[in-house]
Amino acid sequence: MNSFGDRDRIILAGLAFYGYHGVMMEENNLGQRFRIDLELGLDMDAAALTDDVAQTISYADIYDLVKLAFEEKRFKLIEALGHHIIMRLFGTFEQLDWIRIRVRKPEAPLPIVVGEAAIEMVRTRAQVNG
Repeated sequence: MNSFGDRDRIILAGLAFYGYHGVMMEENNLGQRFRIDLELGLDMDAAALTDDVAQTISYADIYDLVKLAFEEKRFKLIEALGHHIIMRLFGTFEQLDWIRIRVRKPEAPLPIVVGEAAIEMVRTRAQVNG
């Protein structure tokens, strides 16, 4: 159980993107696949009671913003990429209380046969607003 317990969340898992993030020259020139998993914490009571999409955040709007944030700038570190996506999400969707993001590089330039490199970050709105 995480520190957010049983709080409401929107989950988008396995979002796939192709990008040019990385430290190695090959990563910047050739690019590679990335996978992003998100948990977005918000109060869903109004949406649950009204069955009104205006009372929540559209999955499509979340995906569109993540895609934009992923593509608008190149990063050396997936930590910086994850932070950038978090900041864009908090800046766009006022309903969000917390975000958990995992950025995975299934083709990281490592001598492994199976597996992937990944980071996971958890931020609350209070943390990013100082």
